[in-house]
Amino acid sequence: MSNKRRKYRFAMLDDLTLREVFHIRVSLLGAISFITISIVALIVLLSVLIVYTPLRNILPGYSASLRQQLIQESARVDSLQADLTLQRQYLDVIKQLTAGDIQSDSVQSLDSMQRVERAQILEQQRNEVTESFKEQYELKERDRLLLFDMPNRTVQQLYRPVRGAIMQSAKPDEHRYSIVVRTPKNENVLAIMRGHIVLIERAEDNTFTIIIQHTPYMTIYRHVARPLKAQGALVEAGEAVGQMDGQLDLEMEIWNAGEFVNPEEAIVW
Repeated sequence: MSNKRRKYRFAMLDDLTLREVFHIRVSLLGAISFITISIVALIVLLSVLIVYTPLRNILPGYSASLRQQLIQESARVDSLQADLTLQRQYLDVIKQLTAGDIQSDSVQSLDSMQRVERAQILEQQRNEVTESFKEQYELKERDRLLLFDMPNRTVQQLYRPVRGAIMQSAKPDEHRYSIVVRTPKNENVLAIMRGHIVLIERAEDNTFTIIIQHTPYMTIYRHVARPLKAQGALVEAGEAVGQMDGQLDLEMEIWNAGEFVNPEEAIVW
């Protein structure tokens, strides 16, 4: 132990004059302590740099977590941008409504805007074969123009909405205002008159309800398998607005200013 505490002198001499320039006195125990403290300090410094600085990303095992974090942050930014876009559209509609540029019944909710966007995406994804088939089918359906004359009203030109057999008649006395029509597979659902699609809503059975506002009539179609137009679109008489899949029957209602109109009497089937 005495040898460890024994001090040694280390001197630096000038080679020409042999004059002492620098010297240090240190014991063996002091040298060991200095080296140990330096190693510990270096380990602590490296640990702090690795934990609290981006240097940890160059170590194996950290790159995967960083990539996952970047993906999550990117998805969060995209979601925030979509929400911001919807909010801007909503504020633009409110400003236009306040300024009197649009009517109140033309304002769509954020959910309706999302449905319109989804319908537009589906419209764009249809390939050329589907578009060609739809155009040919619509041209074939346009020859089904029908006429009817209601009491105290002018003659209206109506298209038969679908081809099929009426399975159930409307019974207003029992509060059943729709008729049920069994259609072939891939049968198009046509607009009976010129009008605007005011609602396209998905039901619990994954079918769609389509409501078209005419002048002055309103038609309601239920259990439509696929909508072919977007909400808010203007459709002409005889234009296809949806398509049936042959699994569920079409339910149809016609209303005139809040009054029930029997489709069996208004349309020649």
